[in-house]
Amino acid sequence: MARLHGASCPHCSSGGLLGPVGLGVAAGLAVAAGMMLGRKAVSTAQVGQGHPLKHRLLDAAAGAMQRKYPLEAMSTYLNGFHFYADEMGRQVEATHFCIHLQHDLHQCVIFDSNRPDARLIGIEYIISEERFRRLPEEEKRLWHSHHYEVKSGTLMAPGIPELAEHAYFKDLVSTYGKTFHTWQIDRDDFPYGIPQLMMGFTEDGQVDPAMVAARDARLGLSSERRRQERADIPMPEVAPGANSWQSGRTVQTRLEEMSFQPPPGREAGTS
Repeated sequence: MARLHGASCPHCSSGGLLGPVGLGVAAGLAVAAGMMLGRKAVSTAQVGQGHPLKHRLLDAAAGAMQRKYPLEAMSTYLNGFHFYADEMGRQVEATHFCIHLQHDLHQCVIFDSNRPDARLIGIEYIISEERFRRLPEEEKRLWHSHHYEVKSGTLMAPGIPELAEHAYFKDLVSTYGKTFHTWQIDRDDFPYGIPQLMMGFTEDGQVDPAMVAARDARLGLSSERRRQERADIPMPEVAPGANSWQSGRTVQTRLEEMSFQPPPGREAGTS
């Protein structure tokens, strides 16, 4: 298997990114990264000592030399919990990093933790109540409210001063989110399958208290204290159409086979 992998893998073969030419590029990037970071440059020989090192050097060089404007714009870090839209017993901790894209729209990427090796598990869009009420009825079925997550203290913004966090959640309490998880981390150690629609909790007794307690202990925070501090935030009335699972019926994504439609003037199966 090792010989087959070495001959066929584009990262191992001479024609691949990390072949002789690629190693030279990696070495050059590593030198540049070392200069930019004030670190000792790494030689070409050191670059060629194995897959992990080569990848680390390329990653370090790219990290030092490339600007990632969308990532730099992610100004808010939130931690909360989701459940699968068709199965409340499947609950997942979700670490959000969000951009306030428009006055009534946030977009967030979701990881399983706030660690360098965190797994990317999903996305969420957050909109204002006004915008939610204008959505088509079928679209509303994909969205959940944030009223309970905020008022219960289970949704947090770790590291933000309490007064600032309170003001932030006073605005967030009346918003709505549409969330899809692309990695079912509660079941698989690999992102198998298709994205799954997720929902948010709406009342006490739904979220697993042990999961909340473990999160609180790890982050050094208290959901109960946050609940008390947010008691003065008015509880909004949930707009009709949100939290569709509460009706006893819900929607969920599935993979469906269908006929392929070629471009106009071409028959299916032709290049």
